[in-house]
Amino acid sequence: VQLVESGGGLAQPGGSLRLSCAASGFTFSSYAMSWARQAPGKGLEWVSGIYNDGSDTYYTDSVKGRFTISRDNARNTVYLQMNSLKPGDTAMYYCAKGRGATPGRAAYEYDYWGQGTQVTVSS
Repeated sequence: VQLVESGGGLAQPGGSLRLSCAASGFTFSSYAMSWARQAPGKGLEWVSGIYNDGSDTYYTDSVKGRFTISRDNARNTVYLQMNSLKPGDTAMYYCAKGRGATPGRAAYEYDYWGQGTQVTVSS
C-alpha cells in the first residue's frame, strides 16, 4: 500500500489550496479515506472523511463550509479542496486509508498513512 500526498505549500489567509492523495496497492474503491493534520507541537487532528463510494462525507467543525473532500475511484485519488484558509490551518496534512468502507474519526480506524504534505497559511 502506498499513499502519496501532494499540493501543499504556502497560501495567504483567505486563499485556497487543493491537496491530492494518490493511492496504490489496494482496491481503492472498497475503503474509506480521510485527511488528518498535525500542527507544530500539537497532536494529530482528524479533518475530513469520505465513504468508499463517495456517497457521504464528514468534517471536523473547524473546517465545515471551507474544506471539501472528494474522491475519484477511477484515478485512485482522494482530494481536499481548502478554501478561505486561516493561519490556524497551518499543519502537515496526511491522507489515510480506512480499515473499512465507513470513515472514522480516530487514528486506530486507519491502517495506512501517507508521508504528509505541508500547508502553511501566512501573509
